[in-house]
Amino acid sequence: MPEPLNGDLDVRVVVDANALPWTDSPSRTVRRRRLHHVGAPESGQVTSVVRYQPGSTFPTHDHPDGEEILVLEGTFSDEHGDWPAGTYLLNPEGFRHAPFSREGCLLFVKLRQFPGGDRLHVAADTGAIPWTSAKGCAVKRLYSQEGYSDRMTLERWSGHDTAGERSYPLGAELLVLEGSFEDEHGRYGPLTWLRLPREFRHSPKTVTGCKLYVKEGGFPYLRRG
Repeated sequence: MPEPLNGDLDVRVVVDANALPWTDSPSRTVRRRRLHHVGAPESGQVTSVVRYQPGSTFPTHDHPDGEEILVLEGTFSDEHGDWPAGTYLLNPEGFRHAPFSREGCLLFVKLRQFPGGDRLHVAADTGAIPWTSAKGCAVKRLYSQEGYSDRMTLERWSGHDTAGERSYPLGAELLVLEGSFEDEHGRYGPLTWLRLPREFRHSPKTVTGCKLYVKEGGFPYLRRG
């Protein structure tokens, strides 16, 4: 069993995915940069940035405890459809597919972190989801479901805005998609992933403006490593 990667849920974690080496997956045409991994090499909980090279294919497989995908670049495909950049997918337990990419694509992927046989399957064009106002910024709601504590959104912060103090009673994960922000602990550019422990507080602000993927309430479904 490999050593856990960022498996301590009680500490703040910051990873710049751009600084990580690419490693091979079981499909040699699909490579990954792992941000978090707890468990067996190919069947543990994992959070990764994944690149499909042009013409990539992956064998048919299912998804115990579900899978979440945000398409960052290119078009990701499977037998259920073609999913261009900006697509958000939540594939619940029991979902099975054989993914591929004709032109290549870049994905943010979370595996085995969504237990529950009655979770909804989501395939959403985030460009078609309206921005609403919440928490002093613009928000697009990606997923929430009664009976589950996790909720996923996109947030857009305007340049020169100060979000004020934010707190995360149930912990949170953030991925910077565009622009950058900073807080009293550092500065975070594109493809920087943060995991903030329960009850974490900070005072973020942005000069350039930024867009973030934000997941709150997911800690109950994470294993400790």
